[in-house]
Amino acid sequence: MDFELTEDQERRRRAVVEFARRELDGDVVGRDARQEFPRDAWRRCAAFGVQGLPIPEAYGGAGADPVTVALTMESLGYGCEDNGLLFALNAQMWSCEIPIVRFGTEGQKRRYLPRLCDGSLIAGHAMTEPGSGSDAFSLTTSAVRDGDDFVIDGSKAFVTNAPVADVLVVFASTAPGSGFAGVTAFLIDRAAAGLTVGPPVAKMGLRTALMAEVVLHDCRVPADQVLGRPGGGLAVFNCAMEWERSLILACSVGTMQRQLERSVRYAKERRQFGQPIGSFQAVSDKLVDMKLRLETSRLLLYHLAWLMSSGRPTGIESALAKLHLSESFLATSLDAVQLHGGLGYLTDTGIERDVRDAIAGRIYSGTSEIQRSIIARHMGL
Repeated sequence: MDFELTEDQERRRRAVVEFARRELDGDVVGRDARQEFPRDAWRRCAAFGVQGLPIPEAYGGAGADPVTVALTMESLGYGCEDNGLLFALNAQMWSCEIPIVRFGTEGQKRRYLPRLCDGSLIAGHAMTEPGSGSDAFSLTTSAVRDGDDFVIDGSKAFVTNAPVADVLVVFASTAPGSGFAGVTAFLIDRAAAGLTVGPPVAKMGLRTALMAEVVLHDCRVPADQVLGRPGGGLAVFNCAMEWERSLILACSVGTMQRQLERSVRYAKERRQFGQPIGSFQAVSDKLVDMKLRLETSRLLLYHLAWLMSSGRPTGIESALAKLHLSESFLATSLDAVQLHGGLGYLTDTGIERDVRDAIAGRIYSGTSEIQRSIIARHMGL
């Protein structure tokens, strides 16, 4: 096994970090406080090729393999301090773009993918409802066939990108009482009559990734907007979750690297009791723990990306990565605050923001508890 980056990969890593620092880090503290979606930064990411990374070249993307994607997203997390922007990008790429690639008709691919890649369209994924979270398929949103259309009624909660989205991947029950076998995925344009997006909700973290409720009332959607086949929503959802759980926290690996480097510098510079605080074992132990979490997270991420590139099943590996990376990101963010003391608690330093952002990683894309259940099931328990 060769763990060295190739020259091309190293050049890509440097280019992504330089781009992120130059183009994405302006006024992060301010826009986080204002809960403002950075549309200009989104467009810059599209021009750089981020949104199109995993998309085939025929539809405006780069056709990158999962290892290249993981490297790029890790590098973005290292260079970009706006976790909300990164989360919004991930939300579109894995739970919207990939399902269109895998299940979309040629017409759907041509209509949506090039514009999702170039940043002229933004997408959101609407599965969760007020009464269904971890029990994802206990949906009350219904879709009833009426001639050449489906009429959809229901509401969706916690829809990332909804306030700025131009198209939504919406899941509804087309066969009530059939559980996951009766769920269908739809591509619904923001302008569709009967679709209403609520105001952005205030959140603890990831504030630049806007989130809102989506309400559908007699929303008429043409049958050719079904994504996949009627009743095939389980396959669409599982595809989205496999990619999302695998790669949505790749950025956090880069962020943990940045946190560790910043904390090590501070531990060498900050003096108490006549010596650098890094010379105290209580401090050095935390730095060692941060280093261990970083390296184990990186190994899990790249092994998983390699499996994906090889076309192998990744059910347990994606759950392991989601669980470990999310828990590690939060623990390392808390350690960074503790090591910086009062400075770590100040908003302007940006250190406390990582804690607020990291907490969500234990909840979205399947909670840590759900990941443990998935892992246990793969172990035959």
